[in-house]
Amino acid sequence: MNDLYRRARAGDARAVARVVETLRPRLTRLAAHYARRAGENPDDLLQEAWLGLLEAVPRLDLDIGSPEQYLIQHARWRLLDAVRRAHVRRCAPLDECGEQCYRDADIAAAWIAEFAGGLKSTQRAILECLLRGLTWREAGDVLGCTSANIAYHVRQIQRRYEDWHAEPV
Repeated sequence: MNDLYRRARAGDARAVARVVETLRPRLTRLAAHYARRAGENPDDLLQEAWLGLLEAVPRLDLDIGSPEQYLIQHARWRLLDAVRRAHVRRCAPLDECGEQCYRDADIAAAWIAEFAGGLKSTQRAILECLLRGLTWREAGDVLGCTSANIAYHVRQIQRRYEDWHAEPV
């Protein structure tokens, strides 16, 4: 079986097709499970899972763990990133909320600008990425660091926000 993964990693189209056929039932169930839980379209999630799996094939390290688990884990991460992005992008249509939405958005933008002004430059860059809807992993890729670094800075931002929010007006 490792030979199959070795050939797939090298770019052999038939080996990749065999890996895809082998993992198809598991990815289909994975996408259906998360689609039910998140209220998303299972076919869209399955497509994201396939993209994650196929992006991970060239990076397979056959000396570490199970290649199947590695590929499925990358597929799951890509799928979950898509669920997070879809969740962030859901909002009420502008015509339903009327002028109040614009006033609320202006007030929120002013608060965000005031809060962000008190952050360090790295924290401000991370906050901007997260406000654009990027995941921690995507923000790390944009800023050239790991998601663990992003997690550390997010905790610092959260502490700063709690202090800032508790300050008297």
